[in-house]
Amino acid sequence: MLPQIGRLLKSKRLLQRNYRFFDAFCGSGSVADYVKSHYDVIVNDNMRWSVLYAKGRICAPGCTFDRLGFDPFAYLNGNSTSVQGFMYKNYAPTNGGSRMYFTPENAGRIDYFRKQIEDWKGEGLLSEEEYCYLLACLIESVSDVSNTAGVYGAYLKTWDPRAVKPITFSRVDFNPAPCGGVETHCAKIEDIIADVDCDILYLDPPYTQNQYGTQYHLLETLVLDDNPKISQVTGSRSTAPLRSDWSKAYKAHILLDRVLAKTKARYIILSYNNDGFMSKDYIEAAMKRYGKPDTYTCKKIAYKKYQNWKSQNEKQHFEYLFFVEKKDAGDVVYESPLNYIGSKAKVVPEIRKYQPEQYSTVIDAFGGGFNVGINLPARRIIYNDLNYRVTELIRSFREYDTYSYLLYIRRIIKKFGLERANAQAYLKARDYYNSLPAKKRDPRLLFTIILYGFQQQIRFNGQHDFNNPVGMRWFNDKILEKMISFSRQIKEENVVFLSRSYKELRRRMTPASFVYFDPPYDLTTGAYNDGKRGFDGWNKKLEAELFAFADRLDKAGIPFMLSYVIEHKGAVNRELLAWVERKNYRVIRLGDIIGISGSRRKEVLILNYGRPNDTALCDQEPDE
Repeated sequence: MLPQIGRLLKSKRLLQRNYRFFDAFCGSGSVADYVKSHYDVIVNDNMRWSVLYAKGRICAPGCTFDRLGFDPFAYLNGNSTSVQGFMYKNYAPTNGGSRMYFTPENAGRIDYFRKQIEDWKGEGLLSEEEYCYLLACLIESVSDVSNTAGVYGAYLKTWDPRAVKPITFSRVDFNPAPCGGVETHCAKIEDIIADVDCDILYLDPPYTQNQYGTQYHLLETLVLDDNPKISQVTGSRSTAPLRSDWSKAYKAHILLDRVLAKTKARYIILSYNNDGFMSKDYIEAAMKRYGKPDTYTCKKIAYKKYQNWKSQNEKQHFEYLFFVEKKDAGDVVYESPLNYIGSKAKVVPEIRKYQPEQYSTVIDAFGGGFNVGINLPARRIIYNDLNYRVTELIRSFREYDTYSYLLYIRRIIKKFGLERANAQAYLKARDYYNSLPAKKRDPRLLFTIILYGFQQQIRFNGQHDFNNPVGMRWFNDKILEKMISFSRQIKEENVVFLSRSYKELRRRMTPASFVYFDPPYDLTTGAYNDGKRGFDGWNKKLEAELFAFADRLDKAGIPFMLSYVIEHKGAVNRELLAWVERKNYRVIRLGDIIGISGSRRKEVLILNYGRPNDTALCDQEPDE
C-alpha cells in the first residue's frame, strides 16, 4: 500500500514540509516511517509496543549511540549471556511449564537483551530515540524465532524450524531518510482525536473481530517489562484495556463518524479492506458528510492474501484507499434518518445563509424530521411537532445509546424477517406494533418498521395506528450513516422536545430566539397532514392563522423564517403573495425543489428581518 499512498499524496499536492501527518493506528509504523521525510509525524496506537516500535523505526537514522560509546548490536551478539527472567519462566518449556513460544535458550537470551537495554537507559547511556530503536530491534529479533503462526495469541505445539535457531539481535528495517519532528500518543483514537493538531489524518483501523491486544499480548509484556499476572493457558496478560471497539460491527461505524467529525485535519486518508465491517457505501457516505464531495476519491487495490485449504475459494481480497478534503464545521449538514415529506435537508445551506446574525434559542415549530433545527447553531434548540409519535421518534435518537439502538433494529429485522418488498413479514411487524397499548409502542420498533414501508413514509390512520403499506426500501448503509451522524449530533445539542400546537410556544418566543416555521403547504398535501390520520391537517383557515401569528411575532421584534411553497403544478398561492406584499417581508427564492414523488414545487423563505425585499416572487429565475 505504501507506493499507492505516496502517489495519492503526490497527486493531491500534499507533500509539503510544513504539514503534520497523523498516523492514528500506527501499528508497526510503516506508513509514518515511509512519509517521515516530508512531514512532522504523529503516531498513535492503543498498544505501547506499537508506539515504541514505530518511534524506533522513524528515529533510527539519527541513532548514533554516542553516549553508549560502542555498537550495541555487536556487544549483544558478541556474548552468550542468558537471564532466567519473565520470558524464560513463562513462555518457554522450563520449570515445569509447557508454553512453547520460545526455546529455553532463546527465552533466556531475550530476557538478557531486555534487561541490558533497560540498564543502559537507567544509566543515562541511551537517548529516548535510541531506547525506542533498540526495543524495536528486540521486537523484530523476537519475531524471527517465535514458535507461532505469525501472531502471539497461541503457540505451536511442535517446534517450527526457525524457532530452534539461536536468536540474533538484529536491526529493524527502516527508511534511511532523516525525519522531522515526532510526536507520540498511546490512546484510543476516539478519545484524543479532537485534541491532536494535524493537517493530514491517516486511518488504518482494524476491520475484523480479531483483537490485536490478544494477538500481540507477548510483545506488550516484553516492552512494558512489568511482570504481569498472566492466564494459565496462553500466558496472556489482561487485554481488557487494549480491546478495541473498531473490531465490532456497528461500533466501528459509530467511531468512524466521531473521528471524521472531530478531527482537526484538513485531509483524511483511510485504508480499509473489503472484508471489513464497514461497507464502501457507508464509508463514502460518511466521508462525503464531513468532506467536500468533489474531492472524494476511492481507489480499489487488489492484493494477495494468505490462503489455506479452507479459504482458497473465497472471494477476491482488496483494499480501498479513500481520500477527502474536510469541510469547514459550519458547512456540515446532518440529515434526519426519517424520510420526511418536505424535508429541508437540501436547503439547509440557504437557511443558514439567511439566518439572523445573533440568537440564543432556535424554535423549530413544525419540527418534522428535524433537518433544520439540528443544523442551526444555538445554545438551546426547541423541537416541536404536533404528531407526538414523530416527536417520540426524534427524541429516541437522543435518548438511546446508538449502538444499543442498532442492535435493537437488528433483532427486530431478524425476528420478523424484514426485507425489501416482503409484505408478509412487514405486515406481521406492523400488526404487532399496532397491537401494543399506546404507551408501550416503542419508537425504535416504529422506526424499524418505517424503514421497510412505502417510501419510508410516516403514515397513521384515525386511531393513530401505523398504516403505511410495504415498500421497496430497507435499512441500507446510507440510512445507517444518516442515523449514526444524526444521533451523535442530537446527543451533543441541548434539545427540548415538545408536541404541541405552535401557538402554545408563544411564551418561549423572545427577541433572543429564532423561530423557524415549516408547516404543511396549502398547495401540497402529505399522508401525515391531510387531516385524515388522527392529527390536524392543513387548509386556508389554518394558513391564515399562521400568517397572523407570524405578524404578532414581527410586531414583538421576534425574528422568524417561514418555509413555504409559492407555486406547485401550475397553482399559485395568491394569499401568500398578498400577505408578503402587504407586510413587506423579505423573500428568498429557493427555485424548484423536487419532492419525494418527483414533482417540482417552487419554494421560498420568508423573513421578517433583513428588509427590504430583494427578490421578486414570480416569473423570475432565482439568483445563482
